[in-house]
Amino acid sequence: MKCHLRNFLFIVVFVMLAPSNIYARQLIPMGQSIGIQLQLPFVYISHDVLLPDGQWLKQGDMVTELNGQKLSKLAVLQKQQQSIQLTIEHNNKERTFELSKEEVNNLLPFLKDETDGIGTLTFIDPESKEYGALGHQIIDSTLKQPPSFRNGAIYLASITQLKKSTPGQPGYKVSVVDKSAARLGSILKNDVYGIFGYWEQELQHSVQRPMKIIHEKDLKLGAAELFTAIEGNDVRAFDIEIDKIEGSLIQFKVTDRELLEKTGGILQGMSGSPIVQNGQFVGAVTHMYVEEPTKGAGILIIEMLKKTPN
Repeated sequence: MKCHLRNFLFIVVFVMLAPSNIYARQLIPMGQSIGIQLQLPFVYISHDVLLPDGQWLKQGDMVTELNGQKLSKLAVLQKQQQSIQLTIEHNNKERTFELSKEEVNNLLPFLKDETDGIGTLTFIDPESKEYGALGHQIIDSTLKQPPSFRNGAIYLASITQLKKSTPGQPGYKVSVVDKSAARLGSILKNDVYGIFGYWEQELQHSVQRPMKIIHEKDLKLGAAELFTAIEGNDVRAFDIEIDKIEGSLIQFKVTDRELLEKTGGILQGMSGSPIVQNGQFVGAVTHMYVEEPTKGAGILIIEMLKKTPN
């Protein structure tokens, strides 16, 4: 697998052994697009910034103090109406800057205290109300690593546009997330297998029925389905064909003519889309092949279940 890493868009996960009692659980396969928000425990610089005195603030620098007091929320800085003193940490060394109100206003667009993203909801456990999504870990684009976070939430996203995938050019979903609406659930873990938390809304009658988890020995090469949304928040089943099984990893190709016509195969934002075979829950999409977007890979649901809150 490592020799083909450059062709993978999403993170590759590792194989572990699963306890047999996992197969007794029934899960609801989802497929809705979701907006993801992680509240960070600090404020940091999101882009290199040149200050009027000629000094640079670098991407990833942490803003540790405001007027000598610990700073953990951007909102506190946004309320300032006068000149301030900021302490910035770079490579474990701190520098202090005196900034006017105008300089602060110019700096604010380059500060952030949260990580946002778009993905796909994978499953809900109807008994425990635990959910899982994405099938891979969130990496903050500025920090270049999984971020520490105070709390997090997921929200329903609506697909407004698609950028079709072509060989060498991954496509993506354009989504609108309404954070003023009630959140769908909490985020308690951001792990190699995805994000996990507790569902906070009523389970609507329109969602899929609970399905048994397929046992590894019963998974077969051949026809399967991928559940995902490509318009609005309407989840549909699209045909795929599993052509390789390697431990807890699977490889598949998209065979659905409509999906190929509209998306070119797998898109960014489809990670987490449930995979179902013969009415049993198989797993989730984790990555695509950049040079061959009609092909994708996924992880068995039994692997994701190891990282749920309980």
